[in-house]
Amino acid sequence: MREASSWRRVFARPTESAESVESFALVIGTIAFVVGIVVATPLFWGRDLAISGDGSLGEFAALAGALVAGASFVVSRVLVRRDLARGTDPFEVPGARLHWFDIVALGVANAVIALLVWLGLANILERSFIGAVVFTLPAIALAGVALALSAYVGFLSGANLTPSLLSLVLAVFLVVGVIASMLSASDPLWWQKNLSALGMTDDVSAFAFNLTLVIAGVIVTTIARYGTTSLPVETAVDQRRRRTVRVLLVVIGIFLACVGIFHVDDFFIVHNSVATGMAVAFAVLVFALARLVPPMPKAFVVLGYVYVAVIVVLGVFFAIGYYNLTAVELVAAVLIFSWIIVFLRNVGAIRQRDAGRAAGAGDDDADVAAGASATAGA
Repeated sequence: MREASSWRRVFARPTESAESVESFALVIGTIAFVVGIVVATPLFWGRDLAISGDGSLGEFAALAGALVAGASFVVSRVLVRRDLARGTDPFEVPGARLHWFDIVALGVANAVIALLVWLGLANILERSFIGAVVFTLPAIALAGVALALSAYVGFLSGANLTPSLLSLVLAVFLVVGVIASMLSASDPLWWQKNLSALGMTDDVSAFAFNLTLVIAGVIVTTIARYGTTSLPVETAVDQRRRRTVRVLLVVIGIFLACVGIFHVDDFFIVHNSVATGMAVAFAVLVFALARLVPPMPKAFVVLGYVYVAVIVVLGVFFAIGYYNLTAVELVAAVLIFSWIIVFLRNVGAIRQRDAGRAAGAGDDDADVAAGASATAGA
């Protein structure tokens, strides 16, 4: 039985193995726990804190947890990059790598997820324990635990990052970001206008909505690079086809970010143009996918046709006044981004299938060589 890694080895090569990653994640979590205790003690001393709201334990856990979650993610990616020569990065794909802006975007995504998770949990507990307060010492301890969990999960998210996990981060980030904007919107009747109305005001809700779109757009461009790099390429024609798929996905990501940058109230024409361009790029990609990526499963190709048909039907319903624009935009957004997420997973399945075939071919060649050697020896 192999002995456990020593502390010296864990600190020297924290991402070398799954055991090292877990051990170093615990170290990061312990450091965050101590920092949380040190910071929370002077803030909470002599006070009974509310569970949720301004100046509450939940607010501290959310803000501080977001900072340590994002920082831990970035630290993990830096360490993985340092150990990359040892082949320990499950996210690395030949021909593609994470740039600094990708890491920043993913770090912000993890931070926002942690922020909203702690805020949501505190709100639920506040409603479950009406009128309850948290005493000083338990509040300090819980603050440390919240930071430790945030740092632990953030580090593991970065160290174990895979294309499939990236698609999950995109999905969770979009959902929590948009829902948080809806819940905190200053105009309760925003939905009577359109989805972009969430980003028109000057409050925190609009900032959260627009930031969600910008960060999600950067993540989509990351998916475009990694997803298309994994596509099989044997000829110059395949290379051009793969480049076309990448360009269309990058256009979707850039246009999505532009939707958040150019607010509909200040840049009406630009905003609507990039939003429409994103839908058009998606439709073009869907209908050209079977020709651009022949190995793509037919079930997924048909799913894309169904998605586009549903979006068209919703557009007709809006034109005749049956649906308002918010309903159309919400459903279309869910369909487009769920398609992108499933696309990435199907590309991963194609890569695994090709790797399995290559391994099988290698085994067959080895068997043939062994047989020839045995015959020669006889």
